[in-house]
Amino acid sequence: MTTDRIEICDLLVRCIVGINPEERVKKQDVIINLTLYADMHQAGLSDDIADAVNYKTLTKRVIDHVEESEYFLVERMAHKIAEIAVVEFGVARAVVSVQKPGALRFVRSVGVVIERSPADFA
Repeated sequence: MTTDRIEICDLLVRCIVGINPEERVKKQDVIINLTLYADMHQAGLSDDIADAVNYKTLTKRVIDHVEESEYFLVERMAHKIAEIAVVEFGVARAVVSVQKPGALRFVRSVGVVIERSPADFA
């Protein structure tokens, strides 16, 4: 298992997410954090983007997906983000955190953290 990782921190995206009727009408903020495990040895040697996970392209793909989505659960959103990273971009493992700021009273944020690998999408 590779220990090389890419960290994408505090990606702020607006989308429809939630089970309550008012959450199904107006877009709200979610904060996404990704830790992507991939072998970066060849990219480190070659200095060529073709040998690397293009995290700019991956981030754009995640933003586009989330902004166009309508999920009831952040668990499902996190799973789909992990699927994009693992299936479309070939990372060995993805740890995805999705937070909903202000979703609960007296709490700054609430969310989930999931971890997925290719076996989860076979």
